[in-house]
Amino acid sequence: MLDDLGRPGRVLLLGGTSEIGLAILAALRAPAGTEVLLAGRDEQRLAAAGKDLPFRCTPVTFDALAAGAHAAVIDEAFAEPVDLVIAATGILIAQEEVDRDPELAARMIGTNFTSHVTTLLAAAGRMRAQGHGTIVVLSSIAAIRPRKANYVYGAAKAGLDSFARGLTDALAGSGVRVLLVRPGFVTGRMTAGMEAAPLSSTPAQVGAAVAAALGKGDGGLLWVPRSLAAAALVLRMVPRPLWRRMRR
Repeated sequence: MLDDLGRPGRVLLLGGTSEIGLAILAALRAPAGTEVLLAGRDEQRLAAAGKDLPFRCTPVTFDALAAGAHAAVIDEAFAEPVDLVIAATGILIAQEEVDRDPELAARMIGTNFTSHVTTLLAAAGRMRAQGHGTIVVLSSIAAIRPRKANYVYGAAKAGLDSFARGLTDALAGSGVRVLLVRPGFVTGRMTAGMEAAPLSSTPAQVGAAVAAALGKGDGGLLWVPRSLAAAALVLRMVPRPLWRRMRR
């Protein structure tokens, strides 16, 4: 269970090699006895990620696109109570590639949206039954308004964002809280080679902001950086003809 500083005793990271997810874990300053379940497909990468964390790390086999197996993954993780679930599974495929091969769109939506719905519904049920827990959902500024440069990715994030807000309402009063995180452009492995956007951040900065919010017991919505909230309001107000002419 989370202690008074918001530090967890048992954590499940969905997307166990995610840069942002691992940065959140690194920033938690949790006790060395914390058990972390790193869920992902590549056992070697999971093992390598675990070695860089000061916790007891256990790899869990998890394929985001194998929806039929997700309930079993959550059952395995919740063999003992889980205090914190971090939903960090995600991929970014260039819109030009998706335009050429629509099956890539299905892969991106399945990974970035559908997998979160199936896993988090199961995890939320377990946390409701145990009477406590926190779920962190990594959304994006891309969820606010679709852009022609990455509208399939934006659509997936918009779906996830909407789902997380609904889940927050559904869990109200249950002892389970949801922290919805909306970073801007994050400079890291997934965006390598791309030009950084204004108000960009690093995985470490996102991780620190999430850890600070968890430490204060915050739920609800977290923008990273916080000034991005004002920028999002401006984005919503840009006239559509002008919006269409924007490069990114």
